Amino acid sequence: MSINVSSEIGFLQKVIVHRPDSGISRVSPKRAEELLFDDIVFLPKMQEEHDVLTLLLDKFLGTKNVLEITTLLEETIKDEAENKKLIISRVEDYEELPRKFGEKLESLSAKELAKVLITGYLEEEDHILFDPIPNFIFTRDIAVVVNDHVVITKAFKAARYRENLLTRFIFWRHPIFKPLRDKNKIINLNDLDLFPPSKTGEQVSLEGGDVMIINEDFILIGCSERTSMHGIQLLKQSLFDKKVVKNVVVINIPNDRSFMHIDTLFTMISEDEIVAYKPIIYDGNSSNILVYRSNGGISEYSSVKKFFESEINNDMKFIFAGDGRSPYQEREQWTDGCNLVALKPGVAIAYDRNTVTDLAFQKAGYSIVKAETLIKDIDEGKVDPNTIKKTIIHIPSNELSRARGGSHCMTCPISRK
Repeated sequence: MSINVSSEIGFLQKVIVHRPDSGISRVSPKRAEELLFDDIVFLPKMQEEHDVLTLLLDKFLGTKNVLEITTLLEETIKDEAENKKLIISRVEDYEELPRKFGEKLESLSAKELAKVLITGYLEEEDHILFDPIPNFIFTRDIAVVVNDHVVITKAFKAARYRENLLTRFIFWRHPIFKPLRDKNKIINLNDLDLFPPSKTGEQVSLEGGDVMIINEDFILIGCSERTSMHGIQLLKQSLFDKKVVKNVVVINIPNDRSFMHIDTLFTMISEDEIVAYKPIIYDGNSSNILVYRSNGGISEYSSVKKFFESEINNDMKFIFAGDGRSPYQEREQWTDGCNLVALKPGVAIAYDRNTVTDLAFQKAGYSIVKAETLIKDIDEGKVDPNTIKKTIIHIPSNELSRARGGSHCMTCPISRK
């Protein structure tokens, strides 16, 4: 199966996820904000909820096409003899580990090492080597497939830097991504020779939640709390130079924790339907859009709505979080009512907690079903996933939602058709 994504809604074929790991249970109240969590969470329940998401993906894609990032890391470590020493050396240097712990890591199996590199915890010695990386569950942010290229992103916050290090290692050295490397189809935003700071010192930062591929010609990139305009401009030029896309659409949104990425404000769920936070996406409050053409042209729009209707689909419909009414729209945008991942056109995964948004879905003709019920019906042969249409699938969200990211954030598509 090729690595290729040219839409947000095409049939999902292969995806990367990460089950909440034990490092999350070491996030203390005092350090939660530093580690980009708004609260401490109950790990067993969080894992139980995430397992529902993974099992649902298994039913639609097939188990072999739902890739766990811990497993990818383990497989990369085992693939070539020098890989183990390479990743240990890089982490040892970055985390400033005493040599004795580096030697201990070298003695671990690939499976044990992968776990420690993610959790930061050496269980055998009951020793915390370095911080956890709890945001690794949001695999959308680590890399983006744009048509037949992969963009390895660069996080804004230091709490996510080790995620980036591990992601680069996987995408550069895992067997399934080696063909991309060999064909020069990996764009690494961490390459300082190609993506240096600006002359005024502005750093490159760009996270996957701020990137959407609408079709083979249009990529959307949000300029947000986590993604810098300098990073966008450099990536834009790289995409044009490589002829990956014809149009780069920059969406300026408020620099605000509530709207950290554009996928917290809208996601596509079908060819002509977008779930959106009305004040910014539809009304254009505190937002504007610039469309850069590969031929040098530039167009400007006052809202995401006007851009889509003018350039993508003039019949685009908008389904509003909280039904477009205050205070429900503010509450349910916060709990990721706009953050859905499409399994195929018109079938998407949402949290079960945004009840007013559900009314908006139903008014738009959608059925709503619990993931657990659907999984059971598929197992019993009562439902064929291929025949499901116009459906919002609810996953449980008591603990997952407290980490501030929905199903779109927790999935990194690497193949759609």
